[in-house]
Amino acid sequence: MYMPKSFHETRRETLHGLIRAYPFATLVTHSAGGLTANHLPFELVGDVLHGHVARGNELVQADGAEALLTFQGPDGYISPNWYPSKHETGREVPTWNYAVVHVHGRLRVIDDATWLRRLLETLTDHHEATQPQPWRITDAPEDHIETSLRAIVGLEIAIDRIEGKFKLSQNHPEANRLGVIGGLRLRDGDGDAELADLMAQQEDPQS
Repeated sequence: MYMPKSFHETRRETLHGLIRAYPFATLVTHSAGGLTANHLPFELVGDVLHGHVARGNELVQADGAEALLTFQGPDGYISPNWYPSKHETGREVPTWNYAVVHVHGRLRVIDDATWLRRLLETLTDHHEATQPQPWRITDAPEDHIETSLRAIVGLEIAIDRIEGKFKLSQNHPEANRLGVIGGLRLRDGDGDAELADLMAQQEDPQS
C-alpha cells in the first residue's frame, strides 16, 4: 500500500479501534486459480481475528494460506472549496479522505461445532446489543442451530503484520483541516459525520 509518511497510522489502539468499528472486511487469498476475494465480518480477540464461512466456500480448502484483510473505515470526497487557502490562492484541487487498515496473517480453518457456537454467540451478542429486544441463539430451535453449525466452518487469522493509512488532510495546515471538518458536517452525506469525527479526533487525540 502506498504510504506517505503523514498518513501512516501505527498506534495499535487506533488500528484495532477501526477494525472493531468497521468489522466487515475484504479477505484476499491466493490459490491455484489466482487471487480470490471474500467479504466477511470478523471479531477481533486480542491480536487474532475470528470469522466463519459457508462450508462450500473455497476458503475451506485454504488452510494455511497467506491472507490479506482490508478493513475500510469512513471515506468521502473533499471539495477544495472547503480550504481557506483555496479562496486565497486558488491553488487547491479535490481529493478523497479515508481510513483503512490492512492485516496480514495466515488462515486457519476450524471445523469444531463448540468453537463455532461460541463465536456465533459472541457475534450476535455484539451486533444485537443495540436492538430493543436482542436476538439470542437460544431464540431458535436447537435442531435448527445444529443444522446451521454443520453448514459452516470457522476462520482464524493471527495478526502477523498490521498497517493503517489514515488520509485525513494531515498534509494541510490546520485552517484547511478545520474547513474540511466543517464542510463534511454541513454536507452530512453518508459517512460524512463519521469521517468528520475521525478527523476531529486527529486534531484532538484526547477527544
